[in-house]
Amino acid sequence: MSDGAGKAMRKIRGELIVISGPSGVGKGTICAALVGSDPRLCVSVSATTRPPRPNEAHGKHYFFVSREEFERMICADELLEYMDVFGTAYYGTPRSFVDGKLAEGFDVILEIDVGGAMNVKRARPEAVTIFIAPPSMKELRRRLEKRGTETSEQIERRYAKAREEMACMSGYDYIVVNDDLRRAREDVACILRAGRMRTDRCARLDEIMKED
Repeated sequence: MSDGAGKAMRKIRGELIVISGPSGVGKGTICAALVGSDPRLCVSVSATTRPPRPNEAHGKHYFFVSREEFERMICADELLEYMDVFGTAYYGTPRSFVDGKLAEGFDVILEIDVGGAMNVKRARPEAVTIFIAPPSMKELRRRLEKRGTETSEQIERRYAKAREEMACMSGYDYIVVNDDLRRAREDVACILRAGRMRTDRCARLDEIMKED
């Protein structure tokens, strides 16, 4: 593209992309691959009250805050969504981070659970929601067992939660079945590309209409 064409392109606000799916379905792998190959895409950084783990950096992996600060953020409506995990730690999505990246033109991915996704959709109806589903519940169980990182009891809990999450699929804009990781990643990428081609998000609209 020439310098002139680049100058003619409009500044387009990014799109909020919410991705959910049961544990073991591969959504984290898909998100990482997409962000690694698309310079216009970034993953939202969540705030949490849990202590940082080794090699985790504030502002990169999470915003690490005190419980008092997190509760202040809740009261000030500074979070798009949040959850209290078993009463041990808060996790939430700061509005300021998301809105800042959207204003810069980035499409922002939120990888969150079903409850958080529905809260975001209520707060931001324009958000695009994508549910990553396994090809079958049998295959999901096989993947959970194959990881070998949890006890049978923990696997059963995750499986039961997955059934609850799968019951909410119809509330999403898109469902992508991950029976092949590369194809599932491309399916999500196609959704993102299609969104960028909408009339209200076409960065080259002014350039196309120029006659000189």
